[in-house]
Amino acid sequence: MTAPEMDGEAVRDRALASLTRARARTTLLTSCVEEPDLVAQHSPLMSPLVWDLAHIGNQEELWLLRAVGGREAMRPEIDSLYDAFEHPRAERPTLPLLPPDEARRYAAEVRGRALDLLESAAFHGSRLTEAGFAFGMIAQHEQQHDETMLITHQLRTGPRALSAPDPAPAPPFDGPAEVLVPGGPFTMGTATEPWALDNERPAHRREVAPFHIDTAPVTNAAYQAFIEDGGYTDERWWAPAGWAHIRRHGISAPLFWRRDGGQWLRRHFGVTEVVPPDEPVLHVCWYEADAYARWAGRRLPTEAEWEKAARHDPVQDRSTRYPWGDADPTPDHANLGQRHLRPAPAGSYPAGASPLGVRQLIGDVWEWTASDFLPYPGFTAFPYQEYSEVFFGSDHKVLRGGSFAVDPVACRGTFRNWDYPIRRQIFSGFRTARSGAV
Repeated sequence: MTAPEMDGEAVRDRALASLTRARARTTLLTSCVEEPDLVAQHSPLMSPLVWDLAHIGNQEELWLLRAVGGREAMRPEIDSLYDAFEHPRAERPTLPLLPPDEARRYAAEVRGRALDLLESAAFHGSRLTEAGFAFGMIAQHEQQHDETMLITHQLRTGPRALSAPDPAPAPPFDGPAEVLVPGGPFTMGTATEPWALDNERPAHRREVAPFHIDTAPVTNAAYQAFIEDGGYTDERWWAPAGWAHIRRHGISAPLFWRRDGGQWLRRHFGVTEVVPPDEPVLHVCWYEADAYARWAGRRLPTEAEWEKAARHDPVQDRSTRYPWGDADPTPDHANLGQRHLRPAPAGSYPAGASPLGVRQLIGDVWEWTASDFLPYPGFTAFPYQEYSEVFFGSDHKVLRGGSFAVDPVACRGTFRNWDYPIRRQIFSGFRTARSGAV
């Protein structure tokens, strides 16, 4: 049964499972380190972990207990402390934040009341309650912060605090390097996905010219070839702002990489390892992805091209929820949910391929696209402007597909992520494209 077809009890079950899975991940991410690591700011780009923990609880209280349940505020005095738009990340350590034990108690009390509300909730009557949207929004919000907290764990110094099994080894991918996506219209966005967020709506027709797209994301080995060929010292490949940025900051390789004699090493969740050649490249910004694509004689795909490659079924002439169809992701389809803490080798998950044979479009690494983050025709902000609308414009580039750190509830063929083109701490990679049918 696909998400749009679920009845009330199925919605309740899905909401409960999604909220429970998110809280288990939050608990792990905030219990695997001692209090000094919870309250410290490990990078000015990130919040202290204890801020994320209480913010998760506060947003759940605001939207489920107050907006849906009509309850009185539990801790109105902390609302401003955990307002992401009132306090930039760099200043959050200076705020009178709830200490870890109090933040845990607050989040747990909110969750208990939210689950009581879920038991009796009616999934109709308003846009917030229709098909359990508010519960799905909060589950997605918590999982997005779980990814953010995992980024903080990658940035923190000290020994490894998290572990997970590696993805299964995969034989070297020997299929075609690229796939032709035929030109023509397709349906972009969604009108039927009940927990889709405002920027994924409305569904609309897009015309896309024929193009070729990489079968798998660009690998570390391929990116090393760009480095060895002087990619970071040749201005020809760089957008002017990107060239200025890498020169100003002395960037000469992906974040966390360093050269040691004749090999590249990287720091990965507290462990130094040889850069795995067959994994998708990770921790590159948009400017680096764009420069590599130019060096390779190619380009980044547009957002519409990426979504057509990921969702369009040419046989049925329709857009599916995921590359493999409408069924929810399983471990055979994609690397999601932090069950592994690294990308799988390029070419993995053949069961998750699109009808045209494009692989790993969901999971493993967020993929930079060529597109600015803009609203779809007919966009309406819901339930608040600050989720998407305030970010629209040329300052942010779109990323698609999700990473190994993303839970399935916050990842689908229509899901849109965005960030500044200089960001590298995120779990970002890319694939390239070229125009034309030949």
